[in-house]
Amino acid sequence: MAHQVTDQPFWNPKTELMAREDLAQLQLAKLRRVLAWAKARSPHYRRTLAAVDPDRIRTRDDLARIPFLTREEWMASQEAHPPFGELPVTGPDRAIRLHTTSGTSGRTPLRALDSRKDWSWSAEMWCYALWGAGVRPHDVGYVAFGYGSFIGFWGLHNGLEKIGALTVPGGAQTTAQRVRQIHDFGATVVASTPTYALRLAAEAEELGIDLVNGPVRRVILSGEPAGSIPETKALIERKWGAQAFDTAGMTEVSTIVMFTPAEQPGGCHVIEDHLLEEVIDPATGREIGYGERGERVCTSFGRSTTPLIRYRTADLVVRVPHTATTSGRTWDLYQGGIIGRVDDMKLVRGTNVYPGAVEAIVRGFDGVEEFQIRISRPGDRDEIELLLEPSTTVDDTAWALLSERVGAELADAHEGLRFRVRRAATGELPRFELKARRLTDLRPAV
Repeated sequence: MAHQVTDQPFWNPKTELMAREDLAQLQLAKLRRVLAWAKARSPHYRRTLAAVDPDRIRTRDDLARIPFLTREEWMASQEAHPPFGELPVTGPDRAIRLHTTSGTSGRTPLRALDSRKDWSWSAEMWCYALWGAGVRPHDVGYVAFGYGSFIGFWGLHNGLEKIGALTVPGGAQTTAQRVRQIHDFGATVVASTPTYALRLAAEAEELGIDLVNGPVRRVILSGEPAGSIPETKALIERKWGAQAFDTAGMTEVSTIVMFTPAEQPGGCHVIEDHLLEEVIDPATGREIGYGERGERVCTSFGRSTTPLIRYRTADLVVRVPHTATTSGRTWDLYQGGIIGRVDDMKLVRGTNVYPGAVEAIVRGFDGVEEFQIRISRPGDRDEIELLLEPSTTVDDTAWALLSERVGAELADAHEGLRFRVRRAATGELPRFELKARRLTDLRPAV
């Protein structure tokens, strides 16, 4: 990528402003190329694509000829052919980086290999998002992330460097140490999960560091759907005195696939010149139209060592056309970013409960430090409990009003389902640096 003009709002105007017809043809050409590459080199794809002729994939309707890839298949491949399975096109001798999924779901982490070319591509994807959020070479970027095998913000770190921003890796430190570095180094951009952004803000208050009037102007969020929950985003912006921008990706693709543009806070652009995204009905596997909630399916054109073709992500999204934004970008958006997971939904006494919907309500109230959702079955019926840890400024009178109002809003939003709202002691609930786990289902497995 050539050096960017700093007042240019697009990282790659050629493709970000490309006509939809030309973009569709570009995607199909790249799809044929990645199909041929994977079929010729990957043992897994050699089998699954045996009946697929890449040259015959000429329209979007032809995608139905290509089988889906599921996490379960990938896991089974790793177990049968440890440690990396049969998806990679080469062994570790040709790779330079190994990453795993976070493991926060309790499932065995997936392992993925990347080459130097793959890793350069990952940084490029982050540049789209960072530049779109207004990050420029004169910025100081602080990455509040415990660097490890989880892919996390590795690509963002490289993207900041590629843009030319001074980049500070914030690994292997306490939260207090990170807050002090953000302050001492004059960071103008901070990257973290939404949950950890709130934890950093709380720590800054304890230390007497004024974030609102400090130099941070942009907070780049990833790792949790909360980055696009309006109430959580607004809370982060109030605590930091900065704009918050959501991004979403996954280890399986090695980078982000969408980002919030500066002019469209309610949606995330799909990086459509490098990824082909579909939204399907989770039950039937058929593609659905704009405005309908469904499961996103991802095909990557840039990751070559571990190809990703029609991967069922289990992410819930609502796709809307590019005309929903005023930037001029021709890429479609996911309204509200990733709004949850197919497997996140819990059925409690006949009512669907989504953690993201609960968070949207809880974050709308001041004075809440942390929360947890617990579902149990002590007798013959399900019970759901919300533990709220209020800030130390919330006295007994304020707590009574807070718990009553939260409980009423939860019931209104969940068809009358009553949540037991209980006060947690200061510091009782866990804090998270990476992906938060705020729902525990204690019911016996069926």
